[in-house]
Formats: sequence, C-alpha cells, structure tokens
Amino acid sequence: MKTIGLIGGLSWVSTEKYYHIINQSVYEKSHGKHASAKIILCSVDCGEILGKGGFYWSENWDAAEDIIVNAANALERTDNVDVILICSNTAHSVAQAIMKSCRIELLHIIDTVANAIKKQNLKKIALLGTKPTMEKEFYISQLNDYGLEVLVPKLKDRNIIHRIIETELVQNKITLSAKQQYIHIINKLAMQGAEGVILGCTEIGLLIKQQDVGIPVFDTTELHAQAAVDFALS
Repeated sequence: MKTIGLIGGLSWVSTEKYYHIINQSVYEKSHGKHASAKIILCSVDCGEILGKGGFYWSENWDAAEDIIVNAANALERTDNVDVILICSNTAHSVAQAIMKSCRIELLHIIDTVANAIKKQNLKKIALLGTKPTMEKEFYISQLNDYGLEVLVPKLKDRNIIHRIIETELVQNKITLSAKQQYIHIINKLAMQGAEGVILGCTEIGLLIKQQDVGIPVFDTTELHAQAAVDFALS
C-alpha cells in the first residue's frame, strides 16, 4: 500500500472527514482484513491562513503560499510519502507552487471533481465554496479547461455561503437554518440551468447530501479522499 500525505488543518473538521473516509474505504476494500491506510498528516493553522484577518483576507498570498508549500516539503522530507493531498479547495490556489517545489505527485482536487462530472456527461455546473473559491480565477478557469460552464451564486448568496462556512461549518456546527439556505441557493442555480453542483468547500458535505436536492451533488471531500484510496491501492 502506498502512503498518503495529507496537508490538513484547513479546517480540522474536514481533515477528520478525510481521515475517516480514507480509512473506512481501505478497510472495506480489504474485505474484513482489518487494514487501515498509511497516512502522514502535516496539519497547519487554519486561522492563520483562512480565518478572519488571515493571509487570504489581507491578500498576503506569498505568506499563505509559504505555509502550505512548507507543509508539502515537510511531507516530502519524510521519504515515505507517495502522493500529497491538500485537504482544502481554497488552498489549491497554491497548487502550482507545490507542484514546482515537490517531486511527489499532487492529487489535485479540481481534476478529481472535473473528471467525476465529465463521467456523467454534464456541461453546466454550479459551484459553492468560500468566496476565494467562487470568485478567484484559479478554480473556475481549471473547470473551464475541462469544457465545463460554471455558475456561481449572486453576491448576496456568495456572502451567505461563505459566512456559514466561516462561522459554522469549520467549527463543526450543523444547523437546519444553514441547510435550508444552501438548498434554496442550489435550487436557484438549478433553475438557471445548473445540471449539478460542486460542494467546493471540504466542509459543505457535512451539511448537504444528495437527497437534499434534485441535481447531482459532487462532494469534493468524498471524491478527493476516494481518489487517494484508489492511488494508494493501485
């Protein structure tokens, strides 16, 4: 079994979900042989990077990049890691820097979700996430490279989505009110022609499930973690 390197802490809530999904899947694929995944975790401080006053919001991109790239380099120095995952959609804004800095393969979350969407032959996709994920070029342009048309919510709805992530989901708070607001926003995007929706923040899958909406849901955490298992067992 190959060893998976996780850059976590962005937030701890979704990092825990990665660890659970990966190990549960490895166990199930071992057919009752009590296997667990080989994982090395390098956890960074979410507040320092993504929290209020953090590097993303002061637009100190170089400082944010340094922290995440240094985490990747630390995983590489262990000499045991075969693949690296960034356990965050937003932090993939520095993916290119990691790929330049490290010899180890980076399993990119956007490639993973785009391939899953293409398998269902969808063309127009809604994107929910943090404000940087929904508003910066790095995420949408890479989806466009796969031939996907991306719909993002209006500004008012983007603010709602981000506020719930920042003040509730990253603190492991799951409320019915937040769920209803997300479902309302997804339904509006479906009415605009979205054929599916990307849960483009690794915590949103805690709130929204496939049975909640009438279009296909692409949970980036689930897809990314399962791709890591496929790599580790290949």
